[in-house]
Amino acid sequence: GRRLPETPKVAEVEALVDEVATDGPLGIRDRALVELVYSCGLRSAEAVGLDLGDLDVERESLHVRGKGGKHRVVPLGEEAAALVARYLRDARPQLAHGAEDALFLSARGRRLDTSHLRRLVGNPHRLRHAYATHLLEGGADLRTIQELLGHASLSTTQIYSHVDARRLRRVYDRSHPRS
Repeated sequence: GRRLPETPKVAEVEALVDEVATDGPLGIRDRALVELVYSCGLRSAEAVGLDLGDLDVERESLHVRGKGGKHRVVPLGEEAAALVARYLRDARPQLAHGAEDALFLSARGRRLDTSHLRRLVGNPHRLRHAYATHLLEGGADLRTIQELLGHASLSTTQIYSHVDARRLRRVYDRSHPRS
């Protein structure tokens, strides 16, 4: 089967995300962007492809246009919601030059591209893997994670089943009288 990149531990991911500089409008933007990628399990292209209208602050959710034209709605974490709200209030107005729908804008007021995310965190896909792994370790099932990641087929999500096996063992050891 496919090998997963080494999944960073929760503390490592938090350190990576928290390392992103937050000074000025660009820093505020970068921090919100990276937090959103991790807390929503986004692909790079999905993150930079977000429009203002994809954010539903009331419902604390995000509308994501995924691979192959598949759409999904994912929950927005508290931290991500707060950072995006700060970006929209304090940074985006300074970056916007005219009518650009993109949620995340470059210094020139245009949509960011995926290379920007790579410059910030190296391999952004590691954040997506971490998202899925951390959800599994927290007790989410593969089917739910498939929905959240926007995988067309469960077999793609099953590359995470090694984590699931470890979790099942822990639950078994904790729960079964004969363990």
